[in-house]
Formats: sequence, C-alpha cells, structure tokens
Amino acid sequence: MQTKQLRKFVVLPFFLSLFPGLFAVFCHAHEGDSLQRPAGGSNAPATVVTPLLNKPLGELTNQEALMVVVDLPPGEKGSRHRHDAHTFVYVLDGTVEMQVDGGEKQTLTAGQTFYETPDDVHAVSANASDTKPAKLLVFFVKKQGAPATVPVQ
Repeated sequence: MQTKQLRKFVVLPFFLSLFPGLFAVFCHAHEGDSLQRPAGGSNAPATVVTPLLNKPLGELTNQEALMVVVDLPPGEKGSRHRHDAHTFVYVLDGTVEMQVDGGEKQTLTAGQTFYETPDDVHAVSANASDTKPAKLLVFFVKKQGAPATVPVQ
C-alpha cells in the first residue's frame, strides 16, 4: 500500500486512539453549530468551520479535544493567527498552503497532514486553488473553554 493511501487509513484512527472513549463521541457532532467567517467580499463564499466534537479530557486536567471540519472556498487566504493548542490538520480534499513563523511553506493535498505546536503562529493558511474548494479535518488539544483560534497582528 502506498504511503499516501496508508495515511488515509492510519491518521484518523490514530487521532481517535489518543484518548480513551474518543471514538465513541466522534459521531456526536454539535448539530447546527457552525462558525462562519466571510471571505473577501460580501457575496463571496465564506469559510465554514463545523465542530464535530468537543470533549473534556478527564485524564488531562483542564484540557479538551475539539475536532472541526474547515471548508475553504476557492482562493481563500486566512489571516495570521494562533491556536494555543496542539493542532493536527488532515487534508480531506483539495490543495492548501500552510506555514508557521520560522517554518517552510508547505503545499498539502488530500491525505497529507500538518502539525502546529501551542506556541506556533500560523502565518500562511490558504486554499492553493482559485477554482476548487478545499476541506480540512482539524483536531485540537487545548485548554478547556479557550477559543480555538486567536488573531495575531
């Protein structure tokens, strides 16, 4: 089996195996709970962030797991931000560009992953295509109740 195919079968189960019971709650998404941020203009499609899971991690005091799907419209470019979390990104569809301060810009396609530490500033997060949307699965381990994304100047 090729590495790219292997990642598709190993990465998500790996995330779900990190904490006992996480798989059991994976399917209990917060229905209708979607965070949207307008893209360029008022008529432009918006980036849609759909929470799939928000679970306190009893074994890790004051920590929680948050899993979201991020739908990026064609040409979407995010602003500088940080997550103050261990952030695991899995590209479900499309092509994206990612870079943290001090790191090299990476172009990722479906089946590839990206990681950010709690100290990283996410300098580049963009849909690399001007014609096709991209979709990401993002898994955070963060302080309970803290925002998932914080803008940085």
